[in-house]
Amino acid sequence: MTTFDLDRQSLLVLDPIVAKTTAADLDRPTPCAGWTLADLLRHQVSENHAFAEAARNGSAKDWDRGQLGEDPYAAYAASVTDYLAAYGEADVAERQIAINTFGTFPGTVAIAMHLVDTVAHGWDLAKTLDVPYDPVPEAVHAALQFALMIPTDPEERVKRGTFAPVVPVGADESELDQFLGLLGRDPRWRVS
Repeated sequence: MTTFDLDRQSLLVLDPIVAKTTAADLDRPTPCAGWTLADLLRHQVSENHAFAEAARNGSAKDWDRGQLGEDPYAAYAASVTDYLAAYGEADVAERQIAINTFGTFPGTVAIAMHLVDTVAHGWDLAKTLDVPYDPVPEAVHAALQFALMIPTDPEERVKRGTFAPVVPVGADESELDQFLGLLGRDPRWRVS
């Protein structure tokens, strides 16, 4: 199974979670410090469209242009469709794709970066809405392997604006918890 297949399956796991979102939920706090659920969904819409544009054109002009409009789920679903169509093209894995401020990478790396985003934000969404999150185990494993390559230096993370400092998680914890800790999330986070 390819990383794109794992990402597609992970997006399918998220669809019913996002579909449950109501207008009343949009102000809920998320595990992403300072972000509401509306902020998180808008970020995902932005990222999905920008990844798609970058796949088609080699780069994206704006990585923060997503809008939720009157129907956040419809905006999210349209962004997923856009992403899947772009990365479903036959030669996308071999293309050179510029990802935000991170650099230019082969399409395979861009897909792995998106998978990390999908798995992490899937957990964020589920925790925010206090619903179960059952990610595809192979997707979590692949995302963890990629996350192990992300610099852990807190100053570097702040400079790049990527992730919070690593949250220590025991080696005996699940791969999902280890992954979350590497991305600066506390696996024990709960809606207060």
